Amino acid sequence: MLQIVRIPALSDNYIWLVHDPASGETIVVDPAVADPVLAEADERGWAITAIWNTHWHPDHTGGNAGIKARTGAEVIAPAAEAAKIPTADRLVREGDEARIGDHVAQVLEVPAHTAGHIAYHFAGDAVVFVGDTLFAMGCGRLFEGTAEQMFANMRRLAQLPPETRVYCAHEYTQSNGRYALVAEPDNAAIRARMAEVNAARAAGEATVPTTIGQELATNPFLRASSAAQLAERRAAKDAF
Repeated sequence: MLQIVRIPALSDNYIWLVHDPASGETIVVDPAVADPVLAEADERGWAITAIWNTHWHPDHTGGNAGIKARTGAEVIAPAAEAAKIPTADRLVREGDEARIGDHVAQVLEVPAHTAGHIAYHFAGDAVVFVGDTLFAMGCGRLFEGTAEQMFANMRRLAQLPPETRVYCAHEYTQSNGRYALVAEPDNAAIRARMAEVNAARAAGEATVPTTIGQELATNPFLRASSAAQLAERRAAKDAF
């Protein structure tokens, strides 16, 4: 089984350190910075073999060069954003595979937050790394794409098994949940979840990963019935 470690960075980023005990391989997903990742790997005795980027934003790629220089790790990145990720060694697109030991991730193209955003889905492990596409009770801002694209992403992710663990890259849950209560004021599942989220944050605890099942019950973007409704909700959240 993959071992997945959360590394907080910057103000609200999460970097994911993923280790396969069988092969001894370790990957880093979306390293905002290098130093805490290298320190965590050193403390655990793990050798970093690869870096996986979901999109080009600096708070997801800023650690690439430092980690690569120290470890020689291969950088895997979205092909559509090659020009913006100069540290990339291997470019991947829809249908490609990325591996850690015997664990295979399918590359999913999920554009909208950025034009070439991808996700990595380990179907055999019921794990998906989604970057800034799907958040706990939220979705990414539409910086380089459309509501239609994000709605298609939401429909696609909603089809994953409900037990799938969703590893997003930011601690946005409390803010997202406050808006979710406004978007769906009669949703008892959101109210119950927010009580848990508020307690966790008050205790200084993280609220992710989440699961597809939790999001189907409480995420107003994953639950949007149309691209138009998602667009309305995204605009409202942007101004919230």
